[in-house]
Amino acid sequence: MNPTVLIIEDEKDINYLLSKIAESEGCRTVSAFSGTEGLLACERECPDLILLDLMLPGLSGETLLRILREEKQLLIPILILSARSALRDRVALLKTGADDYITKPFEPEDVAARIQAALRRSGRLPDRTDFLSYQNVKLYPESRKVTVHDNEISLTAHEYALLLLFLQAPEKVYSRENLYELVWQNGYYGENNTVNVHVSNLRKKLREADGSGKEYIRTVYGIGFRMK
Repeated sequence: MNPTVLIIEDEKDINYLLSKIAESEGCRTVSAFSGTEGLLACERECPDLILLDLMLPGLSGETLLRILREEKQLLIPILILSARSALRDRVALLKTGADDYITKPFEPEDVAARIQAALRRSGRLPDRTDFLSYQNVKLYPESRKVTVHDNEISLTAHEYALLLLFLQAPEKVYSRENLYELVWQNGYYGENNTVNVHVSNLRKKLREADGSGKEYIRTVYGIGFRMK
């Protein structure tokens, strides 16, 4: 059985993204959106790893970490996610029992690597799929290689991150706001054309590599984008 990752994060889009990152690493995921819900899910699901945000409704991340380590004597890896970057915060949480500290905003590839490293240390590496695929597109997370009809294409870091999101949930429609916040890790204010430009460039590269003029990314008018 593949390892279970419990994600305790109150922001739905970030929770969803973390779920997809963990699933791309071959893990089963469970989501909780408050500290109290996270504690109950931990008792119910017996996860192999926890991704824990600090700013949570109900129990704070710090309090939950202390409960899990000191009262529950939980020994599984716990990775903290926080916008706090001060050294004293990281040191205090590591001393309390965190196994790693990931600063927001984060890169999906960094989170994936830290999940894999923590599971490796605990002896719970999953049975992995070597690549993500949709129709004629294949993406290899470990090497960051992308092919269309076995033709390798070169993508920028943001184009790669966009394609990774699309391939992890081909049926999901991402709004421009979602994509900007998840890939660029910034607030979206409605006038920024960055997402459109990068999606257009990605769409062109996929179409040209296919050779048949096939479109792989669909514009859902008034909403955003999804795989076609």
